[in-house]
Amino acid sequence: MCGRYAASRRPEDLAGIFEIEKWEPEEALGPDYNVAPTKEVYAVLDRALKDAADPRPVRQLRKLKWGLVPSWSKTPEGGARMINARAETVHEKPSYRRAFSSRRCVLPADGYYEWVTGKQERDLEVEGKKKRPRKQPYFVTPADGSVFAMAGLYEFWRDKTLPDDHPQAWWVTCSVITTEAETSPLAVSPADGPHTLAEIHPRMPLMLTPDRWDAWLDPARTDVGELRELLAPPPPGLMRAYPVPTAVSNVRNNGPELLTELAAPEEGTLF
Repeated sequence: MCGRYAASRRPEDLAGIFEIEKWEPEEALGPDYNVAPTKEVYAVLDRALKDAADPRPVRQLRKLKWGLVPSWSKTPEGGARMINARAETVHEKPSYRRAFSSRRCVLPADGYYEWVTGKQERDLEVEGKKKRPRKQPYFVTPADGSVFAMAGLYEFWRDKTLPDDHPQAWWVTCSVITTEAETSPLAVSPADGPHTLAEIHPRMPLMLTPDRWDAWLDPARTDVGELRELLAPPPPGLMRAYPVPTAVSNVRNNGPELLTELAAPEEGTLF
């Protein structure tokens, strides 16, 4: 599950990392340390430029809305629920299979947040005595400080209630592909906390290593079997996880202090 992440890199930096050919400086997004569904996010994609004489795909840095709205949807209301697509079924689900075939992207992040329920709170929840257990957030990020490149899909949706020239007539939305969380040891784990990603949550965003970026972004690749091979999890031992302030649990909070590594969890956990 990926429901919140951090993305603070400047577009200039992302342009260098991903060899971007086109991006609009005037549309730059500011650092966001608490990216939540329905927000605008950066996406890297290969697509021919509109009205260009050259039909070749151009690598672009685009702003998309997080929460995929299928092209055939009557309204955009379901987008907030379609923030994740499972790697195991993305090729066959009606909401995702068209995008999986030809509209794939990379969503750059610093890392993602996941919450662990405290043991006493979990026991009460299981017994039905507490509906909203307290949870300790953890930040998961590449141990070497590199970009966390999440596999994603994007889609176009036309709002037929608006005229063609209306700036909001077209929506471009995206979803993060998730996979089973790693059960191998983290590269760096907290002394008092989880030692594997699976101990934090059974799912994780699918991170693409740089050797897969070109193949994943290539819109000419449409063979489902070949594309599914690209959904293999990255090599184990690339990630680290650490507890961060519970302030990140409120989407209104946003700032670099949310990534502060705590010496110990603020909330008691299962570990």
